[in-house]
Amino acid sequence: MFSGIVEEAATIVALEQDKGNLHLTLRCSFVNELKIDQSVAHNGVCLTVVRRTDDTYTVTAVRETLERSNLGHLHVGDRVNVERSMLMNGRLDGHIVQGHVDQTAVCTDVREADGSWYYTFSYTADPEMARQGYMTVEKGSVTVNGVSLTVCNSRADGFEVAIIPYTHDLTNFNAIVKGTVVNLEFDIIGKYISRLMTFK
Repeated sequence: MFSGIVEEAATIVALEQDKGNLHLTLRCSFVNELKIDQSVAHNGVCLTVVRRTDDTYTVTAVRETLERSNLGHLHVGDRVNVERSMLMNGRLDGHIVQGHVDQTAVCTDVREADGSWYYTFSYTADPEMARQGYMTVEKGSVTVNGVSLTVCNSRADGFEVAIIPYTHDLTNFNAIVKGTVVNLEFDIIGKYISRLMTFK
């Protein structure tokens, strides 16, 4: 379980294809605090630490994860938003994030707004999935590349988010441009409510 409050943007130092799997090796400031089998969110995708050195760690993404997320688009040198799993005795500063990416979206616009930024994203809308809660609502929560955000200008196939300078500088949002593919996780509470409604 995660909060969507990204700790930093780690750098990919190696990618290794292994049949249908992809091993990603990254460098970040808290490598020496990680343990094998620990869960870390990468652009919002929960992955398990399988290997660690003094200054890098490795995680593995399976085929289904690669098909559903943007991890397969990454290159050596790219920055990935990372967050360790949430401590249960701490404050929930973001929102409830599972680390289970639902689908990808494409950035269709970035505009500066007097010191902050507005990003617009579009995704493939599926009416049946929307009925199950795979959608956004105005002022609701959405996770983009692992970042917990508030939705504005929600529509059936997209939405907009406002990014403050701190988030822009700390995460890989500063590398997102028109055409960039990002990961989405829709609000888990909305999914459960939508599912319960089908039993009425």
